[in-house]
Amino acid sequence: MSERRRGPAKVGEALADLLAGSALGARIARAEVLGYWASAVGPQIAAVTQARAIAENGTLTVGVRTHAWLQELSLMERSLVEKVNKQTGKSVVKKIRWELLR
Repeated sequence: MSERRRGPAKVGEALADLLAGSALGARIARAEVLGYWASAVGPQIAAVTQARAIAENGTLTVGVRTHAWLQELSLMERSLVEKVNKQTGKSVVKKIRWELLR
């Protein structure tokens, strides 16, 4: 037998349930990654990078200030993907596309 609710649901809970399986919910989860970038990678890397966009396939585009940092960060890509996904609590980022900031 199913459990019955004991009153109205909270708006936040109802909205979270609604978004959980929707395409909009997936877009929101991807967009949250941009806000988590700096805290996930730390202040030194955050100072020379800018998370710019994330595609539906999980590719995070990150701008980098110098060629030297771009090379260094590309070698660290796997660990940075893990850090960002750990910070968000979801496996949203699959890979990082690095581009030089102008």
